Amino acid sequence: MNRPAREGSPALAAVPAAARTPVVVVTGLSGAGKSSALHILEDVGYEAIDNIPVSLLGRLLWPGTEEKAAQREPLAVGVDIRTRDFHADAFPREVEPLRARADLDLRLVFLDCESSVLVRRFTETRRRHPLHPDRPVDDSIRTERSLLAPVREAADVVIDTSQLSVAELRRLLERRFAPEGLHKLTLSVVSFAYGKGLPREADLVFDVRFLQNPHYIDALRPGSGLDAPVAAYIEQDRGFAPFFESLTVMLGGLLPRYREEGKSYLTIAVGCTGGRHRSVLVAERLAAHLRAHGDNVVLRHRDLEPARARPEDPL
Repeated sequence: MNRPAREGSPALAAVPAAARTPVVVVTGLSGAGKSSALHILEDVGYEAIDNIPVSLLGRLLWPGTEEKAAQREPLAVGVDIRTRDFHADAFPREVEPLRARADLDLRLVFLDCESSVLVRRFTETRRRHPLHPDRPVDDSIRTERSLLAPVREAADVVIDTSQLSVAELRRLLERRFAPEGLHKLTLSVVSFAYGKGLPREADLVFDVRFLQNPHYIDALRPGSGLDAPVAAYIEQDRGFAPFFESLTVMLGGLLPRYREEGKSYLTIAVGCTGGRHRSVLVAERLAAHLRAHGDNVVLRHRDLEPARARPEDPL
C-alpha cells in the first residue's frame, strides 16, 4: 500500500531525492518479523534502533536542514505495542509531521501475518505474547490486530509475512529500501597453504595443487605468486587457462544467486601446498577479475609472510 498524496506533495517535490535521508519505521503484529526486518535493513546500510520511545522519535531524526541530510546514515526504527508511550490510534498523527519534513524520506512499514501462522510461531518458540502474557495467544493476537488497525491503514507499505522465508523478506526489503549502491555482496578472496589447514571462514574452496609447482625450480623457489617470473611459469601450465575460465564462468553464475539469497559476505579460498606460489597467483588473478566486474573484493594471502604481501591488502 502506497501513499501517493504524500509522494506528490509540493514540499517534498522541491527537495531532490538525494538530499533526503531515508528513514524506515517498522511496526506491525508481534511475531510478524519486525526484528528480522530491522536486521535486514541494518545489513544493507541502515542504522537500526528498536523500541525507542515514540516521544523521542522526532529528536532522534535530527531536526535540522536538508543541506545536512545527505551526510546522514539511513535510519531504521522499530516500534510496536511494547514501545513506551506507543498508542496505536495516535501514532499515525505523531509521525505525520516527520513525513512532511523536507529533509526526510520517511516510510512506515507494517508487517502483517495470518493469525494461524502467528499462533504457530509463538507455540514453536514457546514465547508469550507481549500484549497479554497471561492469556491464550490467539486472544492476544485478535486484540492486537484490532488495536493496530489505524497504524496498518496509515502505512506506506504493508507486508504479509505469512508465507515469506527470511530470504524472501530480505529480497523484498532490499528492492524497496536499499540505498543505491549501498548493498553489495562483499567478496573475500584468500590464498592459503593446505599444510596449515583450511580457512575456517571459507564458503568456497578451490584446490590448485594440480598446477605445476614453482617450488621445484631453484630460481623461482624464493619468490611468490606476486612475482612476474613465478606468475608466468604458473600461467604457462596447459591446465591454467581452462581452469581459470571455468572458475570465472562458474562464479559468474553463482554470485547472482548468493546476492538473491541476501548473502552479505562470501569467502573464496584458493589453496596449494605451501600457500606461496600457485594459490597466491590464482587468488590475485581472481580478485582482479572480480573487481573488473564491479564486485567489492578484499584480497588476503593468509600464509604468505607479511613482507611479501601487498601493503593495501589487510593481513
